[in-house]
Amino acid sequence: MTVLEQERLFLQNPPVPREAALLSFSGTDGLDVYNCSIPFEWNGRRHIFGRVEPRGEWAASHVFLFVETAPDSYERVRAFDRLILEDPFIQWIGGEFILGGTFVTRVAGGIRTYASHFFRGPDPLHLRYYTTGPDYMKDVRLVERPDGRIGFFSRPRGEDVRAKFGSESIIGYGEVDSLDHLTPETIEAAAPICGILGKDEWGGVNQCYALPDGRIGLAAHIAANGDIAPNGMRFQHYCNAAFVFDPATGDVTQPRIVATRALYPDAPPKLPHLADCAFTSGFVFRGDGLADLYSGLGDAAEGRITIPFAF
Repeated sequence: MTVLEQERLFLQNPPVPREAALLSFSGTDGLDVYNCSIPFEWNGRRHIFGRVEPRGEWAASHVFLFVETAPDSYERVRAFDRLILEDPFIQWIGGEFILGGTFVTRVAGGIRTYASHFFRGPDPLHLRYYTTGPDYMKDVRLVERPDGRIGFFSRPRGEDVRAKFGSESIIGYGEVDSLDHLTPETIEAAAPICGILGKDEWGGVNQCYALPDGRIGLAAHIAANGDIAPNGMRFQHYCNAAFVFDPATGDVTQPRIVATRALYPDAPPKLPHLADCAFTSGFVFRGDGLADLYSGLGDAAEGRITIPFAF
């Protein structure tokens, strides 16, 4: 079943979120904040990294750190200056805090390349750059394995991928002994996980969760182009998805849509063809058996819904 068919089927009987909210951010001089990391606890308070960008620009982003001041309301942490990144994500590995995101290299008249940049340190305010992923690859994500090794998910995308696999992107998996061995070459060598995406579809992993049985739960996005939008571009349909991968066997469950843009509160998109974009941040699992799902919305806002969910 294609992504568009899955989305249509999902929306025939969509779940009703227990809670639904747009996150608000202060200290940004009115700029949009979207495609955030998942929230995390540090120094007794909830924090989040967010992509900050003017509404009328694209690939002109930087990342701020925010602290929660009220439910779903965040204020910029001035002690963290900024990083020139897009789509931040976080992870704790071996007691270290990891921050990653997409770094775009610009040249006059456009973009030369982009790649995932990684930072590490004892906490969010004391980070140092330590490695870069392959050129033209976003959505590289990390997870600590039970034996202390580092698992990573890659996301090659382009015409060479389409020619070989049919889909516009694929997801790969590999492992290294330590963070020091994570290099563009090791990420590029990740083994493809086949059967996840269909013809001309794309997607990627957004957040990893080590499960008690050794498998890895994955919050992800799956996407495809649709009809022509009012601005003459094709609608981009991004859906929140989840699946489980077993590194021991290579087995993978089929990604299933867990939410779409329609489940979140209304907010104007950056551009009309992005009106159905829900770019997954990830899950925060609650003590009441529910999960808060965070997602970027239309390249212009960040939302949260509460749903029953378990990998």
